[in-house]
Amino acid sequence: MKNKLYYILVVLYFLMFGFILYINGVFTGKIGSLDNLLINVGFLVIIGILFLISFTGFARLNRMTGALMIAEEAMRDQYQETRQNLWQEYRKKKDLFPDALLNEQFAKYQKRIQAHTNTKGQVTEACPIEEYINEDLLDRAGKTYFNSAVSGTLTGLGILGTFLGLTMGMSSFSGNDIFTISDNIAPLLEGMKVAFHTSVYGIFFSLVFTFVYRSLMSDAYEKLQSFLSSFHEYAAPTVSNMDENTGAMLIYQANMANSLKNIMELMRGNAMEQTKSMDRIVQRFMDRMSDSMSADFDKIGKSLKEACEIQVAYARNFQRLEESTRLLLESSRMMNDTMNLALERQREAEEKMSKTCDDLSNELYTFQKMRDLL
Repeated sequence: MKNKLYYILVVLYFLMFGFILYINGVFTGKIGSLDNLLINVGFLVIIGILFLISFTGFARLNRMTGALMIAEEAMRDQYQETRQNLWQEYRKKKDLFPDALLNEQFAKYQKRIQAHTNTKGQVTEACPIEEYINEDLLDRAGKTYFNSAVSGTLTGLGILGTFLGLTMGMSSFSGNDIFTISDNIAPLLEGMKVAFHTSVYGIFFSLVFTFVYRSLMSDAYEKLQSFLSSFHEYAAPTVSNMDENTGAMLIYQANMANSLKNIMELMRGNAMEQTKSMDRIVQRFMDRMSDSMSADFDKIGKSLKEACEIQVAYARNFQRLEESTRLLLESSRMMNDTMNLALERQREAEEKMSKTCDDLSNELYTFQKMRDLL
């Protein structure tokens, strides 16, 4: 909804202009003082020029805030339909706003996000939209640098008219006795009319303009904050807490751990099977040799027994390898837990930093409001 409060200045300006012409006798054809009329008309023309320049800024600001409200409403309606984050659609969306300057700033924001998006489509670094669409942008659109000085200029014009009118009256005032002084009262009163008239509408317009200007800027800031809140809720891209290299390293460690586990199980099974097979072979061989050989049986038996002992030692070595592999797996898990803890602390630091930025933004906003009030 557009704020058209500044139209009050147009109505009041023409009413004041008509009133000045009326009290100077323009409508009745009885102009008392042409100098008085020209000075008042000249001052009102200057005020009209100031208002015209301000109106261009107010209209530009009005269009921009209206575009923010339209985009916010469309964003809210679209989110109500899908109930999903809208960034995948908005990351390449053109003409999001019915305003060229806002679209230009949003395009810069899209390029910034694209520069921090990895090959998997994950955003690796936070980029707040407030860096591109903010109160400074509204200030430039609303010509705050000019409008903030208009109120003081109007008051200064009123004071300038006061001294100018008094100067005109005093320059026509002369005489040393009561008779000559009474003849110069009329020029003095005409000069005082100029002084009072310019002071009245100068201060009057200053007060009204200050009220209108502050109301418009406050309304624009509220609409901006409403849009930014909706954007963060419905369409802001989510930042991935794990970069591509870290994820690849964790996957590699998991695959390596699984491979070592499979090798360990395979080696343990082979060792046990080999030991059993060797025992069966030795038993059969000894049974057969006992029937055919008697003298050399003991020697052969000892040799085979030593072979069995070597096989047992081989099995023990495999058990030690199993224990080492298990320790390696535990170390890998501990490293994974440590990295998860580091990522969690990084996330907490990011949240604290975001909160600090929000607090700083609020303090800057409060300071700017105090500066505007001063």
